[in-house]
Amino acid sequence: MTRVAVLYGGISAEREVSISTGIEVIAALRETGFDVDPIEVGQDLGAVIRALTPKPDVVFNALHGRFGEDGAIQGVLDWLGIPYTHSGVRASALAMDKQAAKALFLSAGLPVAPGRMVATRELEAGDPLPLPYVVKPANEGSSVGVTIVRCGDNRRAEIARNWTFGPTALVEEYIPGRELTVAVLDDRALAVTEIRAVAGTFYDYESKYADGGSRHIVPACVHPDIYAQAMDVAVAAHRALGCRGATRCDFRYDDTKGEPGRLILLEINTQPGLTPTSLLPEQAAYRGMDFARLCAWMVENASCRG
Repeated sequence: MTRVAVLYGGISAEREVSISTGIEVIAALRETGFDVDPIEVGQDLGAVIRALTPKPDVVFNALHGRFGEDGAIQGVLDWLGIPYTHSGVRASALAMDKQAAKALFLSAGLPVAPGRMVATRELEAGDPLPLPYVVKPANEGSSVGVTIVRCGDNRRAEIARNWTFGPTALVEEYIPGRELTVAVLDDRALAVTEIRAVAGTFYDYESKYADGGSRHIVPACVHPDIYAQAMDVAVAAHRALGCRGATRCDFRYDDTKGEPGRLILLEINTQPGLTPTSLLPEQAAYRGMDFARLCAWMVENASCRG
């Protein structure tokens, strides 16, 4: 019987999301017949390494955010020689660094939002881009720290003074319209989902994870050319960063002047959530793959990149 260690929890701002993912994955893998060893990850890396001794056959990486999907734990697992799910060190680190990922997307000819990195002191002093624009951390996931600064908004200086994500922020043009997402399993795009935020003014942390925080429409009701483009761009982004296993690409679709409109790739997520409200399991189910089978697929396609 294949022994699978599930790493969940972690020390990032997304710890609670990771715990929810881990609980779901543990149950699904046990249902599928794997010998599952849950390992809740905290501050003590040595304790994690001891828990992985003797080595399991596979690690299911259910960690989200920094140290879980930025290449850190992937490097440890490569060092230990243990196969693991999702992307390797390089792809994980690149995807987590939004500015680095954008540079690669641009070089691959993919559509991204205009923007740049700015020092928080510059943001405090004045608007770095024409309004409206988006301010986000360069190295966080799940929309942690993301703020939209609109015309007439007087929060810019306050946002800069209270910034807790380092000395710089990524500022991008705000793209009006709709939120779309596409999950990819290796080189296969699953579907296009439209996300309609209910809990927040956009698809923020609360909209992502609160019960009833958003509505998901799959397949998305968009122009066929845009549907096909989103599927193609998601696979191209997955390949551009050298990702493995499951990823999810998030888009803005500006159809405010009619369809077909303007599709913009926002980012790629190398550790898509596997919670009860998550998008990847919904798209997999739409394609005939239930949650247990999806988790088993990830284990069966795990590898060691070291």
